[in-house]
Amino acid sequence: MSRGLPTGPAPRPDPDAAGRLVLAATPLGDSRDASGRLLEALAEADVIAAEDTRRLRALAAALGVPVGGRVVSHYDAVEATRLPGLLADVRAGRTVLVVTDAGMPAVSDPGFRLVAAAAAEGLPVTCLPGPSAVTTALVLSGLPCERFCFEGFAPRRSGERRRWLETLVAEPRAAVFFESPHRLAETLADAVAVLGCDRAAAVCRELTKKHEEVLRGPLSELAAWAAEGPVRGEITVVLAGAAPTAAPPVASLVGAVQERVDAGERLKDAVSAVASAAGVPKRELYNAALANRD
Repeated sequence: MSRGLPTGPAPRPDPDAAGRLVLAATPLGDSRDASGRLLEALAEADVIAAEDTRRLRALAAALGVPVGGRVVSHYDAVEATRLPGLLADVRAGRTVLVVTDAGMPAVSDPGFRLVAAAAAEGLPVTCLPGPSAVTTALVLSGLPCERFCFEGFAPRRSGERRRWLETLVAEPRAAVFFESPHRLAETLADAVAVLGCDRAAAVCRELTKKHEEVLRGPLSELAAWAAEGPVRGEITVVLAGAAPTAAPPVASLVGAVQERVDAGERLKDAVSAVASAAGVPKRELYNAALANRD
């Protein structure tokens, strides 16, 4: 369950209320990626909550869309203080449009708290889909991405970053994360130390922009490239999922089961714990453990 979201059924909204909260994806770089629905929303919204108001106005100008609604800033530092006023606008029947500098609001950008609060009150919430750095990087990475996890921004400090990377050592899904250009070299060096030189990855820079660049290869090569510096632009990194490891022979695990039994654990519980950790069928291990007792 997502953190902070209401756990019970939301109250039913007032059917006479015309207000709604709209989250809209904005182009990553090329303004031509803006959807027709985004253009309409920019022109018609009563209130636009923008991560950066200057970028919002620049985007509207590039799209040739007049912004008639009230524009307010909605970045991390003011997100909590803006919340009551934006909710009041929706309650009053206004359309509140939430946009970030690029991509989808609430995905490592402001928006989550507002959606959670609106949902808790039963206020109408909708989304205008569009560009996403996460999925764009995944398809450009050339890595298997049928299943993936999104990790947000990498931790800033090396110790925390290495502990985070350790959680990805056995992760079978591709992992996507954002990183600032001036920390990329350190992060990739830590990734080499924790995940190994040969783990496949891709560094995606300036997606959809004039200087778009995607570098693919083992972590050791990408770390060496980043170390040459300087790296500029918006960075999204994709790590290949861990290669599956072969399960050990069932017979080799009988000793571990017996040790747990000798320590007072029930045979069934010991088999369950050892089989789950090793990735072998519980029934096969149970039968082998029983045979060992004969």
